[in-house]
Amino acid sequence: MSEEILKAEHVKMYFPVRGTFGNIVNQVKAVDDVSLSLYKGETYGLVGETGCGKSTLGRVLIRLLSATEGTITYKGKDLLKAGDSEMRHLRRELQMVFQDPYTSLNPRMRAGDILTEVLKIQGIGDRDSRMAAALDVLGKVGLLPEHFYRFPHEFSGGQRQRIGLARALILNPELIICDEPVSALDVSVQSQIINLLLDMQEERGLTYLFISHDMSVIRYIADRVGVMYLGHLVEEGPVDELFAAPAHPYTQVLLSAVPSDNPHEKKERIILEGDLPSPIDPPEGCAFCTRCPYATEICRKERPERFQINEGHRVYCHLMK
Repeated sequence: MSEEILKAEHVKMYFPVRGTFGNIVNQVKAVDDVSLSLYKGETYGLVGETGCGKSTLGRVLIRLLSATEGTITYKGKDLLKAGDSEMRHLRRELQMVFQDPYTSLNPRMRAGDILTEVLKIQGIGDRDSRMAAALDVLGKVGLLPEHFYRFPHEFSGGQRQRIGLARALILNPELIICDEPVSALDVSVQSQIINLLLDMQEERGLTYLFISHDMSVIRYIADRVGVMYLGHLVEEGPVDELFAAPAHPYTQVLLSAVPSDNPHEKKERIILEGDLPSPIDPPEGCAFCTRCPYATEICRKERPERFQINEGHRVYCHLMK
């Protein structure tokens, strides 16, 4: 295993629910006790259905949101204890590509200004050197010099996402959180962006946390996979092993929905019964117990501990005992 660059331990992110008079009456448990590690040069795929907390976790890991509890360590530095000036410096190494290429770019700024503003905020270079850096990174992501002067509405969705990637790359970061960067794009454009991400990773030694609900995309791009459900990490392992032998019932459900490459193969689809619980009032025991066909009494009462299947493959499930 290569060098560990980021480690999250028992991270929680709760959002307050306020009553009529502004008092806190409850909490939305968007991320609830998640622990994971990211290693230099790898792509860690984070997958789960809409609302499971994966995007919130991505923002928490680079402190765009401040965690309610837990520790997040980046290269030995505790991000949750870092001051504003230290975090501004660390922003050079921790970047994010957002999901929606239509709303993540300022519509009143030209593409070149969006890129040079990043360098200006960090106090890097003068006007000419910042412009040169912006033109260089535009070329790296497959855009032309004349695109420097265009506004976001003059680009296609794929081109806008390339600008979003260029904005993340211009500071030469170590880690990029990719928050469903291809979900809003056509299939043909998705492959272009994914291949561009892989090319940039090989060229610059980047580490990615790639968030998606598409298991096929995760299988193609990721080295390791973490499966989230209702704010919890339920399974984690190398991509080939997890796809070949999913251990958690929820992972099995997700993989059963992936179309087979063989048109002659009949694949059995696992249909879940029941509704997704509310993150305001999650189940007392296992988060998946209300929909799991194998749930027992202990599943409803006790939260499962992590079970090590083998090196790198872990699952949170009472059935593995």
